[in-house]
Amino acid sequence: MTRPALTSQGRSQPAGRAVGVPPQPPGRDPSAAAPAFSRADVDAGRWPDVARLPSAGPARTAVARHLVSRALDRLALTGPSAGARQPAAGPRLTLHDPDAFHRRIGRHGLIGFGESYMAGEWDSDDLVGVLTVLAGHADELVPAPLRRLRGLWAATRPAADRNTPTGARDNIQRHYDLSNDLFAAFLDPTLTYSSAVFTAFPADFESLASAQHRKIDRLLDLADVGEGTRLLEIGTGWGELALRAAARGARVTTLTLSAEQAALARERVTSAGLADRVEVQLRDYRDIEGRHDAVISVEMIEAVGAEYWPSYFTALRHALAPGGRIALQSITMGHRQMLHTAATHTFISKYVFPGGLIPSRRALADHARAAGLRTVADHGYGAHYAETLRLWRDRFTAHQSAVTALGFDAVFQRMWEFYLAYSEAGFRSRYLDVRQLLLTEGTPR
Repeated sequence: MTRPALTSQGRSQPAGRAVGVPPQPPGRDPSAAAPAFSRADVDAGRWPDVARLPSAGPARTAVARHLVSRALDRLALTGPSAGARQPAAGPRLTLHDPDAFHRRIGRHGLIGFGESYMAGEWDSDDLVGVLTVLAGHADELVPAPLRRLRGLWAATRPAADRNTPTGARDNIQRHYDLSNDLFAAFLDPTLTYSSAVFTAFPADFESLASAQHRKIDRLLDLADVGEGTRLLEIGTGWGELALRAAARGARVTTLTLSAEQAALARERVTSAGLADRVEVQLRDYRDIEGRHDAVISVEMIEAVGAEYWPSYFTALRHALAPGGRIALQSITMGHRQMLHTAATHTFISKYVFPGGLIPSRRALADHARAAGLRTVADHGYGAHYAETLRLWRDRFTAHQSAVTALGFDAVFQRMWEFYLAYSEAGFRSRYLDVRQLLLTEGTPR
């Protein structure tokens, strides 16, 4: 098992012990609620950018303090704490170390905001609620003149994170090879790591497996997968879609760059007695062989990187037999937001999905068309992803002792909780959506 903790370059190192609850450090607001842990307890060797405060001039920090304080007040995210005589009605952000919080944001923007949470410098009685409010007003948080100068203060993405054939393998392994047991701690028994489709809200965890099967069946139906279908899956996950397709009588070739996923998927295929129908390959999408009646790729394109989207769609088309169908599931964001995100190193690209980028619907359509593919259907259901993420986050926080036993320290756990909450907020605010698309050949070869 590869246990992560990020260096300043974002590379994985062995993780350490769980962080305890320390005394309150000097200089903290005595009226603030006691933090879960202190920056002083963060292992600097494993989490250097969390353990140390960044260099930031007083002017930059002062500007951040002014802008952030004004935004939080305007959005009613500051006010009485949960322990006050008259608790506030909405979600509240509690600062344990205001100086560190503003310094990090002044130097690193949203990366600093997330690292400050990882360091225990702020908390919330409703983390998703706070992040949803912020996501819903993302375009208002920074004044327009400063937004136009974002290139002067926003970090660019590291060249090392480019999804070259070697880089893509490294990037995938940095997330999906963390530990199969880690993912099993919060996913349902199908081990499906993408949006489910529910019949009603709110959903409970017991309904998640059937909701994942409902999503998978919709994709299989969209691609017209049945007895004898030659199916190519790009992005195996832990094998549930391949298993379900093989149970319909399809012959499945499924590709992944994650050795951990491939090993467990093969075990599951063998246990299900479907080894004669499913082949799990450690292979890049750029190395696809043969033609297939159907191609399915579920939330894989987000890991490809904008630079390689032309190669991805070209590979899809070349893998398709005449008359074949492609079913894609993709998270999406607005086109303008995508362009800004593509030019910026973000908290997610640094700590969660290196090299990744969520496309816009326009980008999907444009790249598909350029590869000679036609979009026949396009259906969105973002509210279902918000519900899926809520269930994952609840499950993850309920299994903290098991995650700690796997070797993932409290900094990692706060990072992962922030990632899940941040993603859920994106869907609840409609900043993000998730789409299922059907593509067919649009032009002759």
